[in-house]
Amino acid sequence: MRIAIVNDIELEIEVLRRTLKMHQEYDIIWTAKNGKEAIEKFQYIKPDLILMNLTMPLMDGSTATREIMKISPVAILIVTTSVSGNQGKVFEAMGYGALDVVSTPVLSPTGEVIGADDLIKKIEIFKKLINYHKVVPKNISKFSDNSQRTRLIAIGASTGGPKALSQIIEKIPFDIPAAIVIIQHVDAQFAIGLADWLTNYSSMPVKIAENCKSPDNGNIYVASTNDHLYLNSSGKFEYASEPLENHFRPSVDVFFNSLQANWIYPDVAVLLTGMGSDGAYGLRQLKKSGWHTIAQDEETSVVYGMPKAAKELNAASEILPIGEIADAIIKKIYLRRDNV
Repeated sequence: MRIAIVNDIELEIEVLRRTLKMHQEYDIIWTAKNGKEAIEKFQYIKPDLILMNLTMPLMDGSTATREIMKISPVAILIVTTSVSGNQGKVFEAMGYGALDVVSTPVLSPTGEVIGADDLIKKIEIFKKLINYHKVVPKNISKFSDNSQRTRLIAIGASTGGPKALSQIIEKIPFDIPAAIVIIQHVDAQFAIGLADWLTNYSSMPVKIAENCKSPDNGNIYVASTNDHLYLNSSGKFEYASEPLENHFRPSVDVFFNSLQANWIYPDVAVLLTGMGSDGAYGLRQLKKSGWHTIAQDEETSVVYGMPKAAKELNAASEILPIGEIADAIIKKIYLRRDNV
């Protein structure tokens, strides 16, 4: 796997080198001291993965991510020591196409690298994403229907998702008679930060989806652990580690499949920008069950992977640019309410 490092701090570059050298399958093909230099090198040699620092001189990691993704989509992992103080920048970078964020490993006084396991775990996940193949996820157990009157807007997203989500929820009225549930591929440690960040764009409260709680109209819920979120037969949120082999965590397919099994009313499901195919099969099942399904179009997707897979499966009732999705959601929610 060919990896590039973009970081202005020599010590951090050295720590990353040591971490990667422990694994023979990782090959560092170039390093850059800032985003501007990274863009220049990227145009000559494209890596499989870029480890991008967040704060750098001349051009920061968020801006560099945006410009690199314009040239050619590539897997980018933000690796930074300044996560807590720069959450806005973190989610801005993810909105431009960064896949995830992880803390930079550090050296202990004895020279031991601390935090290497977290970085390697992320890289291994991305290696699967880069070389992904379509696998039909296993069906979760069928549950009996429930009689909840809450309307649901289910949204799945991955690469580029935060920005796309913000463009949708900022247009949703606070009094819409529905709950929004967001399944965004993001590590659990950043889920609360994502919910807080989305609050800046929403007229509705943005909450973490809590175990054994039911979604209520007028609220937005964000999946918050590295397990999969689903709705059980009582219409309550639950988290489960199964399927273990699914490297998309939380999985959009798992949540969509649970709606198909347990949510008696067909409502609205949306699949946004992202690498891979997670959510496409679940979206198809929802469409077959009478849900109105929407996939983001290619032109406005940062990475046209998940919605493309949905298109190929004929899983989307509509394929729309990001700017039109909120209006389509609102129209369908009010239409379905009036018809029930």
